[in-house]
Amino acid sequence: MRFLHTMVRVRDLDASLDFYVAKLGLKEMFRYESEAGRFTLVYLAAPEDEAVATEKNTAMVELTYNWDSEDYGSARNFGHLAYEVEDIYATCQHLKDSGVTINRPPRDGRMAFVRSPDDISIELLQKGKAQEAAEPWASMENTGEW
Repeated sequence: MRFLHTMVRVRDLDASLDFYVAKLGLKEMFRYESEAGRFTLVYLAAPEDEAVATEKNTAMVELTYNWDSEDYGSARNFGHLAYEVEDIYATCQHLKDSGVTINRPPRDGRMAFVRSPDDISIELLQKGKAQEAAEPWASMENTGEW
C-alpha cells in the first residue's frame, strides 16, 4: 500500500489555483477534464515532492471541480493538509502580503495555519527545529478557526 493523493472539492477553480499555486507555491502536475462527468481534476505537488509525484504519481493534492454548482457545506470535518516549509516566518509573510489570513500565526516559530478559498485548513510546519519567537508573530492573536 502507498499514499497517492488527498482530494478536496473546490467551488472556484481559478481562486483555488491562485491560492495553491500562486500563493502557497504548489505546482500543477497535470489535469484531467471529463465532459461526460462534468468535472475537472487538477493534481498539485509541493516543489520538493515534484520528482516523486512525476515518477510514482503520488504525494499530491487533487483539486476536484464539479462544473455544476453544489453546496459542500463546512470543510472543518476534513482536518487539514500539512506542508513543511524552509522558513515559517517568510512563508507566512508572503501569504499575508498576498491577502491570505494567517488564522493561527507561528507564535512558536514552528507552526501556522491558513485556509484555502474553500475553507480547507492548511498547516505549515517549520523544517527542522523551531525558529526563535519573533514579532509580529509572537504576539499575534488567532483569527477565525484553523
